[in-house]
Amino acid sequence: MAHSEDIINSELPDVIVGIGTCKNRSAVESSASKFPDNVIIYDDPELLAKDLASGKIDAAVRGNMSSSVLLPLIKKELNLESLERVVILEPLGGRLVCMAPVGIDEGWTKEQKIGFIRRSKPLLKKLGMGERIAVMSGGRSDDMGRNDCVDRTIRDAIEIVSELKEEGYDIYDAQILIEDIVKEADFLIAPDGISGNLIFRTMHFIGGAKALGAPLINTDKVFVDTSRVKTDFTDSIALAMKLTERSI
Repeated sequence: MAHSEDIINSELPDVIVGIGTCKNRSAVESSASKFPDNVIIYDDPELLAKDLASGKIDAAVRGNMSSSVLLPLIKKELNLESLERVVILEPLGGRLVCMAPVGIDEGWTKEQKIGFIRRSKPLLKKLGMGERIAVMSGGRSDDMGRNDCVDRTIRDAIEIVSELKEEGYDIYDAQILIEDIVKEADFLIAPDGISGNLIFRTMHFIGGAKALGAPLINTDKVFVDTSRVKTDFTDSIALAMKLTERSI
């Protein structure tokens, strides 16, 4: 059972992390001061993206830099067709749980959701988490036939679980029961990107779940996306450092 404090208090590698900031620098500067020899603060989003791509820094954290400016640059510099992110949450009184998709344009096909599962396996291992995977749908199984969109998510979940169980994954059809998932699973697959984004925003902004950040999983470079409204980026920086470890 992994917790955010396990990451922050672990023996972290001696690497350099770049973190982005905007005019309101106080939260980023305060967090960076806890890693005085390991963090560089960037005001220039293009330079941050270029330094990550070139290897001048070992990892990057968005910080409170504008996502609409930085993320396209990260995508361009890393030569990626899309940015696949997995958000890492810690519900109040709970333990770490990963979730995807969280981008509103992500996870709309069965194949995309299977890709998230396969590419997230190294992330779970690096964080010391289990590998129990819950695949959600828009309703319970006996809701089939009530709505075409819901039916699609139910069929997707059934087919994903069937396919990946044959490959040895510890995976189950969680239907719509998110209240049980956060207690039982390590990795949650939402029905699609919109519902995943809503789940994240509800858990974090309303429910008080801690959000460590959302690492990219479709690149070897370590980039952790964060919410600009965070007031403490200590856990995000520690997460980025942890993810640079090559042995898993």
